Amino acid sequence: MKPMNKPTRREFLKKAAAGAGALAAGAAAARLAAQEAGERPSQWNKVRILNPRNRAPVSLIIDDSTCLVNLAHFGIPQFAEVFPDQYRQDWRRLPREIPDAFVRRFGEWCAEHGVKGKYSLVPYPACVGWLDRDLPGWSHRELVESLRLIRELLSPNWDFHPEMVSHTWVINPDTGRPYPERSPRFMENWGWTDGKSADELANYMAFALGILKNAGIRCEGITTPGGFGSRALPQLAQAALEACRAVFGAEIPHYFRHLFTDERSVAPRVEYASGLASDDPRCVVSIIGCTGDWFGGWDGLRAGDPDRCITRDGRSGRLPEVIRRGEPAIMVCHWPGLYFNGLEKGFHIFKEVVRRLEAAYDNLLWMKLSEIARYWAARELTAVEPAPGGVRLRAPFAAPDFTLRIPGPADRPPRLAIGGREQTLREASGPRALRSGCWVRSGAERLVCFDLPKGACELRW
Repeated sequence: MKPMNKPTRREFLKKAAAGAGALAAGAAAARLAAQEAGERPSQWNKVRILNPRNRAPVSLIIDDSTCLVNLAHFGIPQFAEVFPDQYRQDWRRLPREIPDAFVRRFGEWCAEHGVKGKYSLVPYPACVGWLDRDLPGWSHRELVESLRLIRELLSPNWDFHPEMVSHTWVINPDTGRPYPERSPRFMENWGWTDGKSADELANYMAFALGILKNAGIRCEGITTPGGFGSRALPQLAQAALEACRAVFGAEIPHYFRHLFTDERSVAPRVEYASGLASDDPRCVVSIIGCTGDWFGGWDGLRAGDPDRCITRDGRSGRLPEVIRRGEPAIMVCHWPGLYFNGLEKGFHIFKEVVRRLEAAYDNLLWMKLSEIARYWAARELTAVEPAPGGVRLRAPFAAPDFTLRIPGPADRPPRLAIGGREQTLREASGPRALRSGCWVRSGAERLVCFDLPKGACELRW
């Protein structure tokens, strides 16, 4: 993902498209507020919904990734065609490929450390070739093997998103070719989405999703490249909802558009909720990153600083700040920056950040974006009402590890009733041992954790 005029391109809320100048923070906040929450149920104030297992959710968003193609090498000359003064990197010196050997090293290390997150797969990366057909410059077998590696190694711990279609020129879905005009108005990162309807954006997203579906990749969300949708936020959210449902039947679509590194909340936003009492509840979740790319940059030319994420003593930095607030600490980086032109400097910085997190915290919970989206949808859209001897919940969406702080005698085990069957929850040995089907004492109250079913259930005490 590319900056409009600085390397951390996801600071788009502070910068408009090239030449537009800086935006006021108030204007950015107003655009975000344009999103509609939709329906909300009543929730009894004596019961508090906590983070899953009462832990600190963490995640990693990887942008600009795809099969084999180094998007920085191929994308920079296309950006420079429109903004020659801003993109002066010597792209010819950058490697054309980010090899699968690096994908394997990265994926295996992350699996060993429980790291989860989102990995983009740009469907038609910088117009080089199609992931569901061929990538000129690589054999068809190499593309097939790259897709197989991603499916087998990464899919257990990573969500996959299209980052629109090419991440450079806007593609005409009817022809599969870029529009002929060479201007910011026909680049995905800049002004093409201005004035577009939700249907127009959904059609474009569905085209991108369909390519990945043809390639055997399942998606429940989308990532926006650069400033895509920054001045069409209501349409963007509705389009993500419709496209992910239409192409993949995603129950809870989500999208990554925003990144805040200031005092604003980075809690996920559950938007356009409707039909909560019906057989077809709907919503879309906006996932918000909390860091800039402080690893290796989008082009792999500027090494970052782990201290910006978390200092050596584990007390300062952006991640401790967000974790103290109880919000998901979702880091953002770019695949070319992790690879860092073969030096892997961004990856080494990320390893150090994970090492510091592991040393400072014993309550982290790595989650994929789809898992975060599901939990926050259940958290905000589940009705919570008092019932004789307990509480009744009505959930439009199921969610594992649903965790509540409930009143009542701390020495009496809660019971979970679902469809006429009742289960007594087990007492955990302590807060860090809290798992689904367990409860733990917390002063005069109790924390309970269970797999929330779709529909009605009761907790009784």
